[in-house]
Amino acid sequence: MKFRNLGARLGAVSAIGLGCMGMSEFYGPSDKAQSLATLEHALEKGITFFDTADTYGLGHNEELLNSFLARHRDQITLATKFGIVRDGPLADRRIDNTPAYIAKANEASLKRLGIDVIDLYYAHRLNPAVPVEETVGAMADLVTQGKVRGLGLSEVSAETLRRAHAVHPIAAVQSEYSLWTRDPEDGILEPCKELGVAFVPYSPLGRGFLTGKIRSVDDMAADDFRRTSQPRFERANLQKNLAMVDTLTALAESKGCTPAQLALAWVLAQGDHVIPIPGTRTERYVDENIAAAALSLTADDISALDQIAPKGTINGERYTVEGMQHVDK
Repeated sequence: MKFRNLGARLGAVSAIGLGCMGMSEFYGPSDKAQSLATLEHALEKGITFFDTADTYGLGHNEELLNSFLARHRDQITLATKFGIVRDGPLADRRIDNTPAYIAKANEASLKRLGIDVIDLYYAHRLNPAVPVEETVGAMADLVTQGKVRGLGLSEVSAETLRRAHAVHPIAAVQSEYSLWTRDPEDGILEPCKELGVAFVPYSPLGRGFLTGKIRSVDDMAADDFRRTSQPRFERANLQKNLAMVDTLTALAESKGCTPAQLALAWVLAQGDHVIPIPGTRTERYVDENIAAAALSLTADDISALDQIAPKGTINGERYTVEGMQHVDK
């Protein structure tokens, strides 16, 4: 496994991390034993960067990682997040970035995870009613207290990043980025590189769509949140978006790899500061994702992939109207 620098003195981590969200909810039923086996397998194969959040499974995801961390804490760089407060269903949520809440959320995450310090602590979303300087100032206090090693932001604009970075060095920015979500190219990708901030794409495989395995809404579980909260997966939009996956699949066949591997290799090729965190619940796909890091893309390969889905050509927004309100553009 190759390594990349996470930024702000957090050191090197595996070039590909593991997003753990789906091990608790969102993508249909999950199996605890299988999830734990996948975590162990990922570490054994060289993945050292693991991503969770307090809102995933309403705390369940952090609790799931507890025993895994207890066995391997010194081998793992652990990222978690605060800010999305849910008291029930997915749509029933609010954003809290106040200093009092940050301190409370941090203590709760440390307890669920069973650790003394969080390596990378993200503000999951920002509430515009709370100045980012105030939020980052409270996060910086956690660094001073030894409860957090590095700070991160998620789904923020370049302007917000610069304001935050002026208060305390930001180690990483996490945003959705893939062949079918090119938004970061309009503003945040280059400023991250300029400031020495790692860029961490979540859903680098388009929430599974770029694997080529989703051809219909019926390929997803009845309680899969893509069916209710992801306009791109609505029946009509999904059918229109299949054309780009078919083109990706054809290119992958010519390279002797899977569509997922080619899509992930494209993300990795966007810069040495880019560290994607594809999520999976099975060892098989961990191996498939890791193999993408070894793929070598030519300039012609990258150009061809760029043309598969130019910005603005994908049908459907990536979140509902409510969800997009919390994306800082």
